[in-house]
Amino acid sequence: MGIYLSTPKTEKYSENGENGRIRFGMSSMQGWRATMEDAHAALPDLDNCTSFFGVYDGHGGKVVAKFCAKYLHTQVLKSEAYLAGDLGASVQKSFFRMDEMMRGQRGWRELAILGDKINKFTGMLEGLIWSPRGGDIHDQIDDWGFEEGPHSDFSGPTSGSTACVAIIRDRQLIVANAGDSRCVLSRKGQAYNLSRDHKPELEIERDRILKAGGFIHAGRVNGSLNLARAIGDMEFKQNKFLSAERQIVTANPDINIVDLSDDDEFIVLACDGIWDCMSSQQLVDFVREHINVENSLSAVCERVLDRCLAPSTAGGEGCDNMTMILVQFKKSITDADTATASSPAEGEQSSQTTSSETK
Repeated sequence: MGIYLSTPKTEKYSENGENGRIRFGMSSMQGWRATMEDAHAALPDLDNCTSFFGVYDGHGGKVVAKFCAKYLHTQVLKSEAYLAGDLGASVQKSFFRMDEMMRGQRGWRELAILGDKINKFTGMLEGLIWSPRGGDIHDQIDDWGFEEGPHSDFSGPTSGSTACVAIIRDRQLIVANAGDSRCVLSRKGQAYNLSRDHKPELEIERDRILKAGGFIHAGRVNGSLNLARAIGDMEFKQNKFLSAERQIVTANPDINIVDLSDDDEFIVLACDGIWDCMSSQQLVDFVREHINVENSLSAVCERVLDRCLAPSTAGGEGCDNMTMILVQFKKSITDADTATASSPAEGEQSSQTTSSETK
């Protein structure tokens, strides 16, 4: 059956958590796919006033998604922009930082240790031999580009991953997205997309791809990749005369910044394995139907995964890996006749940071 199993793996990894501001639940399932290439990060307390959630959907292997789940939020925290309060700039820089960190000897070794087609043991052995301080390498996070070794000229992974990240601080929500994973907000039961699926046929994506020397065939970049933006996929980022934002495929995220209101109920972050099966509004309706009857938010996510799982691989939809994070906002009960705040449709947010391509 090629990339599909004869029977789906329906075992789920689920977790729940909360703090004084939000509660969350998540669940992931391999499904019909031969391997699990999704990863996620769920950190209700990135710091004492900030929550971080991310969904990473790998393609061509799992290591880039796992790398992002391990490191992207740490780079957000380290950014000078983050310390200055500019969350949008800090997360945008962190997307690009993932590509930078996955190059060279240190990048090769970290990908090897995370494990895929590269040998884990070799990666750990090279860490002991070549890293500047032997086993104490994790204090050298900023020295990624300076580690010497047999893979010093490693240009980065040919596999890649989407990244859809939501950061919540006080009453502000920052969403950063590269790829076709998606973040959706429920405001009084109405679904609002806070990210855009970066498919090659979109005009802004097509223009960049063609100007960078690429082409689109059968809806795929250079006939192979059905995404226009992703972390990794370094074979599409080799033009030394172009900035990272202008490569055939770019990690440059769209960033949406929304001021939350008491009408905002929850957000959902999920990979395209779910969005292939349910529209944003259908998923919001499904969550609202079950959120008050299930004993946990992860149980709601599990219901969604079961709802989306195809009975067979004949149709294609419902056969992908699936990961979903549900984040519910804690707030005081407001009167039912409270006026609805302005809708956070794309381009209508109270504030919005656009990617440099659109300037």
